[in-house]
Amino acid sequence: MTTVWLAGRVLPAEQARVAALDHGLTVGDGVFETCKVVAGQPFALTRHLRRLARSAELLGLPAPDRGVVAAAAGELLAAVPELPLGRLRITYTSGDGPLSSERLPGGGMLCLAVMATKPWPDRIVVATVPWTRNERSAIAGAKSTSYAENVVALAAAHRAGAHEALLPNTVGNLCEGTGSNVVVERDGELLTPPLSAGALAGITRELLLEWAKDDDLPLREADVPISELPLLDGLLLTSSTRDVQPVAELDGRGLPVSVLARRAQRLFAARAAAGMDP
Repeated sequence: MTTVWLAGRVLPAEQARVAALDHGLTVGDGVFETCKVVAGQPFALTRHLRRLARSAELLGLPAPDRGVVAAAAGELLAAVPELPLGRLRITYTSGDGPLSSERLPGGGMLCLAVMATKPWPDRIVVATVPWTRNERSAIAGAKSTSYAENVVALAAAHRAGAHEALLPNTVGNLCEGTGSNVVVERDGELLTPPLSAGALAGITRELLLEWAKDDDLPLREADVPISELPLLDGLLLTSSTRDVQPVAELDGRGLPVSVLARRAQRLFAARAAAGMDP
């Protein structure tokens, strides 16, 4: 069951109603965040709200009041007391608008939703797809509700029997997954595409980079040509719902899970367990 906070009220999803002319619905003019919920508490909420504000700024939207969003999250999660593992979605749009790309002046629309979820399977399969991420897009780096590219790419991955799709950028470098950041293993070190490659500034990615530095884990940002994927020693996905997860298969080729990959996975799990708002 999904429970929603909308316009100051907590109610079942089937009773929640957003205006038919909301600009987020008609043209995808909005931003969102997805937080992992553990034992009823959102993980890294402060960082997620900071990124929500950055995404809004990239779209030219006034940032939502962080205090209001945090209070709404607390109210919503208090209404769902038994939630060992869940997904909290925060959506913010420009509000009512015309049937065009112009915006109307006025306040935005804020909606939060939470639902129980299950852990990802241990064995993760990934596929490449024939489309690119535009690292020079006007909204590159924003977690926008204009998500159709990801929907199409993920559906193609599912048809190929995979859990996730990998996308290159327009110059042929690895960018990201549809809902994840990517870490590759090459020559004894871990590499993740830089934000300049068009990748979203993932919260799990951000934390892993910080914690790796503290722990002397060899992880750094670097461009990775998509053509080198068949030659890599290993692959990891990072996201708010999957944490740090080794990939078992890429485009039909089995991938080993190295000592370095397991070290990254254990490091994140240990540091994340130390506090819910790192």
